[in-house]
Amino acid sequence: MKKVLVTGGTAFVSRYIAEYYVGKGYDVSVLNRNTKKQSDGVRLIEADRYHLGDRLRDLHFDVVIDTGYTAKEVELLLDALGSYENYVFISSSAVYPDNLPQPFAEETPLAENTYWRKYGTDKIEAEAVLQKRDPDAFIIRPPYLYGPMNDIYREAFVFDCAMADRPFY
Repeated sequence: MKKVLVTGGTAFVSRYIAEYYVGKGYDVSVLNRNTKKQSDGVRLIEADRYHLGDRLRDLHFDVVIDTGYTAKEVELLLDALGSYENYVFISSSAVYPDNLPQPFAEETPLAENTYWRKYGTDKIEAEAVLQKRDPDAFIIRPPYLYGPMNDIYREAFVFDCAMADRPFY
Protein backbone atom coordinates (compact mmCIF):
# COMPACT_ATOMS: atom_id res chain seq x y z
CA MET A 1 0.00 0.00 0.00
CA LYS A 2 1.39 3.39 -0.99
CA LYS A 3 2.07 5.89 1.76
CA VAL A 4 1.08 9.51 1.18
CA LEU A 5 1.87 12.55 3.31
CA VAL A 6 -0.37 15.60 2.88
CA THR A 7 0.54 18.85 4.59
CA GLY A 8 -2.54 20.38 6.15
CA GLY A 9 -5.34 17.99 5.42
CA THR A 10 -8.09 19.80 7.31
CA ALA A 11 -9.18 22.66 5.05
CA PHE A 12 -10.24 22.95 1.45
CA VAL A 13 -7.65 21.70 -1.07
CA SER A 14 -5.50 19.65 1.29
CA ARG A 15 -8.56 18.04 2.88
CA TYR A 16 -9.93 17.01 -0.52
CA ILE A 17 -6.51 15.61 -1.47
CA ALA A 18 -6.26 13.57 1.73
CA GLU A 19 -9.81 12.25 1.41
CA TYR A 20 -9.28 11.36 -2.25
CA TYR A 21 -6.28 9.17 -1.45
CA VAL A 22 -8.00 7.58 1.54
CA GLY A 23 -10.87 6.70 -0.81
CA LYS A 24 -8.40 5.05 -3.19
CA GLY A 25 -7.09 2.85 -0.38
CA TYR A 26 -3.78 4.62 0.25
CA ASP A 27 -2.17 4.90 3.69
CA VAL A 28 -2.58 8.67 4.21
CA SER A 29 -0.86 10.75 6.86
CA VAL A 30 -1.67 14.40 7.37
CA LEU A 31 0.71 16.87 8.95
CA ASN A 32 -1.04 19.61 10.89
CA ARG A 33 -1.43 21.19 14.33
CA ASN A 34 -4.67 19.30 15.08
CA THR A 35 -6.74 22.44 15.56
CA LYS A 36 -9.55 21.27 13.25
CA LYS A 37 -11.49 18.05 12.78
CA GLN A 38 -9.46 15.40 10.97
CA SER A 39 -10.87 13.42 8.04
CA ASP A 40 -11.83 9.80 8.59
CA GLY A 41 -9.16 7.31 7.62
CA VAL A 42 -6.10 9.57 7.91
CA ARG A 43 -3.20 9.16 10.31
CA LEU A 44 -2.44 12.42 12.10
CA ILE A 45 1.13 13.61 12.52
CA GLU A 46 0.51 16.44 14.94
CA ALA A 47 3.12 19.17 14.52
CA ASP A 48 3.63 22.73 13.45
CA ARG A 49 5.52 22.68 10.17
CA TYR A 50 7.82 25.40 11.55
CA HIS A 51 8.85 23.10 14.43
CA LEU A 52 8.99 19.57 13.04
CA GLY A 53 12.07 18.28 14.84
CA ASP A 54 12.47 14.56 14.16
CA ARG A 55 8.73 13.84 13.69
CA LEU A 56 9.24 12.68 10.09
CA ARG A 57 12.85 11.48 10.21
CA ASP A 58 12.12 7.72 10.51
CA LEU A 59 9.17 7.67 8.11
CA HIS A 60 9.09 6.89 4.40
CA PHE A 61 6.47 8.23 2.02
CA ASP A 62 5.84 7.25 -1.57
CA VAL A 63 4.33 10.66 -2.21
CA VAL A 64 4.56 13.95 -0.32
CA ILE A 65 1.89 16.47 -1.31
CA ASP A 66 2.79 19.88 0.02
CA THR A 67 0.20 22.66 0.06
CA GLY A 68 2.55 25.14 1.73
CA TYR A 69 2.97 28.78 0.84
CA THR A 70 6.55 29.89 1.38
CA ALA A 71 10.15 28.94 0.63
CA LYS A 72 10.79 28.57 4.36
CA GLU A 73 7.95 26.06 4.69
CA VAL A 74 9.34 23.99 1.82
CA GLU A 75 12.89 24.14 3.24
CA LEU A 76 11.76 23.05 6.70
CA LEU A 77 9.71 20.17 5.36
CA LEU A 78 12.53 18.94 3.13
CA ASP A 79 14.96 19.19 6.06
CA ALA A 80 12.61 17.18 8.29
CA LEU A 81 11.67 14.40 5.87
CA GLY A 82 13.32 11.03 6.25
CA SER A 83 12.80 9.57 2.79
CA TYR A 84 10.30 9.92 0.00
CA GLU A 85 9.89 8.92 -3.62
CA ASN A 86 7.92 11.83 -5.13
CA TYR A 87 7.29 15.37 -3.96
CA VAL A 88 4.32 17.30 -5.32
CA PHE A 89 4.04 21.00 -4.55
CA ILE A 90 0.66 22.66 -5.01
CA SER A 91 1.57 26.10 -6.26
CA SER A 92 -0.76 28.51 -8.06
CA SER A 93 -1.26 30.27 -11.37
CA ALA A 94 -0.73 33.42 -9.28
CA VAL A 95 2.97 32.92 -10.13
CA TYR A 96 2.28 34.24 -13.64
CA PRO A 97 2.16 37.98 -14.29
CA ASP A 98 -1.33 39.18 -15.16
CA ASN A 99 -0.16 41.10 -18.25
CA LEU A 100 0.81 38.01 -20.27
CA PRO A 101 -1.46 36.23 -22.75
CA GLN A 102 -3.34 33.17 -21.62
CA PRO A 103 -3.47 30.26 -21.45
CA PHE A 104 -0.18 30.04 -19.60
CA ALA A 105 2.36 27.41 -20.66
CA GLU A 106 5.23 25.69 -18.87
CA GLU A 107 7.61 28.17 -20.53
CA THR A 108 5.67 31.25 -19.42
CA PRO A 109 7.99 33.38 -17.28
CA LEU A 110 7.16 33.73 -13.60
CA ALA A 111 6.85 37.18 -12.08
CA GLU A 112 4.73 39.23 -9.72
CA ASN A 113 1.02 39.21 -10.41
CA THR A 114 -0.45 42.61 -9.53
CA TYR A 115 -3.61 41.03 -8.13
CA TRP A 116 -2.01 38.33 -5.98
CA ARG A 117 1.29 40.07 -5.14
CA LYS A 118 2.96 38.42 -2.10
CA TYR A 119 0.95 35.22 -2.36
CA GLY A 120 2.27 34.70 -5.89
CA THR A 121 5.84 35.80 -5.20
CA ASP A 122 5.96 33.56 -2.11
CA LYS A 123 4.89 30.62 -4.27
CA ILE A 124 7.60 31.52 -6.84
CA GLU A 125 10.25 31.49 -4.11
CA ALA A 126 8.92 28.19 -2.73
CA GLU A 127 9.09 26.62 -6.20
CA ALA A 128 12.68 27.83 -6.64
CA VAL A 129 13.79 26.26 -3.35
CA LEU A 130 12.08 23.00 -4.24
CA GLN A 131 13.55 22.87 -7.75
CA LYS A 132 17.04 23.49 -6.37
CA ARG A 133 16.76 20.78 -3.72
CA ASP A 134 14.69 18.25 -5.69
CA PRO A 135 14.85 18.83 -9.45
CA ASP A 136 12.52 15.86 -10.02
CA ALA A 137 9.71 17.27 -7.87
CA PHE A 138 6.36 18.00 -9.44
CA ILE A 139 4.84 21.48 -9.31
CA ILE A 140 1.15 21.97 -10.01
CA ARG A 141 -0.12 25.50 -10.69
CA PRO A 142 -3.90 25.43 -10.60
CA PRO A 143 -5.90 28.56 -11.37
CA TYR A 144 -8.78 29.49 -9.12
CA LEU A 145 -9.99 26.67 -6.95
CA TYR A 146 -13.47 26.98 -5.59
CA GLY A 147 -16.16 24.94 -3.92
CA PRO A 148 -17.34 23.78 -0.52
CA MET A 149 -14.91 24.42 2.35
CA ASN A 150 -13.24 27.27 0.44
CA ASP A 151 -11.72 29.39 3.19
CA ILE A 152 -9.88 31.96 1.07
CA TYR A 153 -10.93 34.95 -1.05
CA ARG A 154 -11.28 33.06 -4.34
CA GLU A 155 -14.85 32.82 -5.58
CA ALA A 156 -15.66 36.25 -4.24
CA PHE A 157 -12.62 37.66 -6.09
CA VAL A 158 -13.92 36.36 -9.43
CA PHE A 159 -17.40 37.71 -8.77
CA ASP A 160 -16.01 41.07 -7.57
CA CYS A 161 -14.03 41.37 -10.81
CA ALA A 162 -17.10 40.55 -12.88
CA MET A 163 -19.21 43.07 -10.97
CA ALA A 164 -16.55 45.77 -11.46
CA ASP A 165 -16.17 44.85 -15.15
CA ARG A 166 -12.46 44.18 -14.75
CA PRO A 167 -10.55 41.14 -16.03
CA PHE A 168 -9.42 38.35 -13.78
CA TYR A 169 -6.57 35.97 -14.46
